[in-house]
Amino acid sequence: MHRYALTIEYDGSPFHGWQVQNNITTVQGVIFEAIKKFDVNCKNFIGAGRTDAGVHAIGQVAHVDLATKHDCETVLRAINYYLSKYPISILNVKTVDEDFHARFSAKRRHYTYNIFSRKTDLTFERNQYWHVRHILNISNMELAANYLIGKHDFSTFRSSICQASSAVKTIDAIDIQSEKIRDGIVYQLNFSARSFLHHQVRSIVGCLEKVGSGKWKPKKIQEILLSKERSQCAALAPSNGLYLTKIEY
Repeated sequence: MHRYALTIEYDGSPFHGWQVQNNITTVQGVIFEAIKKFDVNCKNFIGAGRTDAGVHAIGQVAHVDLATKHDCETVLRAINYYLSKYPISILNVKTVDEDFHARFSAKRRHYTYNIFSRKTDLTFERNQYWHVRHILNISNMELAANYLIGKHDFSTFRSSICQASSAVKTIDAIDIQSEKIRDGIVYQLNFSARSFLHHQVRSIVGCLEKVGSGKWKPKKIQEILLSKERSQCAALAPSNGLYLTKIEY
């Protein structure tokens, strides 16, 4: 078998998440079917991150084993040909050693969450942002985010169905930026860590939005973090604002 690493971009709106599931359309399932049309004996199509329903990616990475060796350009063109009816694009293909693993070899993952603030409904960006109708206070959000940097028990921000063996994770960075666009403001929240808990980023964003809107004080984030109680967390931020942007190896 010959192992290839794929860099993948997709709009998660029409899919029930990344991971293959019976009788529903997923990103992993659609791509694997496309690969099998090119190489029926392919195996081990595995992604670096299991994005939820509605979550997007501009830098997902996956590996696959092909029975026949091909040049990377041929593999890229063939898979994209069979994916043409879906909002998915294979951006890059490269050969890797057989011990490369898209998930377990990853050293750092980067996610971005986008919020669009404007009073009127969104049109073009409807499925790409969390739409809010109020201005957010970035300074307060940054103060709040500082409590989450470093190694902590993130039980408060962990899904009840999370399969991770421990809630202890280390967040390397949370960067918040804003940009005026047409009649609104786009806020971009960038997260970096070796790995994340299920729903961790969306849980954190839901809480930071509370701070930005003035409903919570920045110190509240430290309080709920230390509580280790899921019930203290704000509602999840919508899935359509979240992007898997890069995997480092």
